[in-house]
Amino acid sequence: MPTQIEKAVDFRLRHRGIGVLLLPNAWDVVSARIFEEAGFTAIATTSAGIAFSLGYPDGQRISREEMIARIARIVRAVKLPVTADLEWGFGSTPEEVARTTREVIEAGAVGMNLEDASGRADQPLLPLEQAVEKIKAVRETAAQMRVPMVVNARTDVNLLEGGNPDADYRETVRRLNAFRDAGADCVFAPGIKDAETIGRLVREVACPLNVLAMPGTPPISELEKLGVARVSVGSGFIRATLSSLRAMAEELKTSGTYSALEQAIPYKDINSMLGIT
Repeated sequence: MPTQIEKAVDFRLRHRGIGVLLLPNAWDVVSARIFEEAGFTAIATTSAGIAFSLGYPDGQRISREEMIARIARIVRAVKLPVTADLEWGFGSTPEEVARTTREVIEAGAVGMNLEDASGRADQPLLPLEQAVEKIKAVRETAAQMRVPMVVNARTDVNLLEGGNPDADYRETVRRLNAFRDAGADCVFAPGIKDAETIGRLVREVACPLNVLAMPGTPPISELEKLGVARVSVGSGFIRATLSSLRAMAEELKTSGTYSALEQAIPYKDINSMLGIT
């Protein structure tokens, strides 16, 4: 089993290697094990998916303790590097974000996704200076603990309603460059999915760019040509899974049939995947 530092170094190098780093987002142990058996080289968690699976809506309604406990279980279950989605760091101050960073490193994660969302309807994005201070707190805490955490800094500019595309793009570039300069290893702007804008962003941020796979996002082969460093799916896989579950429930309730069970993973395969033979 590689050490945490070895995993962190490997994960960091994959952001600047040949090809796109593909990161499926797990929400529990069995989803993480499925991704590992599928042959991925690293796994991300989905904060929304973990929250949903524990009965919370998304948006940092789950506690820090519950989130990190689930991340720790995922880390222990796989041999791959795991990067943790920690929303806006479970705190409004650098000190609180430093605490979150320490705990997620102690849980065994080697990367951290940090958003500039504020959780406030009247001011949905943090002031840039406050977002930058959070990134610096993560970077300093990781250095103190001697684990080369990969910080993926995300701006939610393009997820806000009623914006101006040109102004939003300029603000996205401004924020991502500030995040890079504060110590982020990779930057992330979910909501941007057209090839031309992605290509511009790759050139203008001049550091590894994470793109969110969603309907309308170019295929991996095209993203690779554009220079994208990594692609994640966010809550997409758990929402697609829940969509299938809802369809199966409706079929059982309305027609009394269960055709989807023909495609079920065999019971013994799941037991084997989880270490029971």
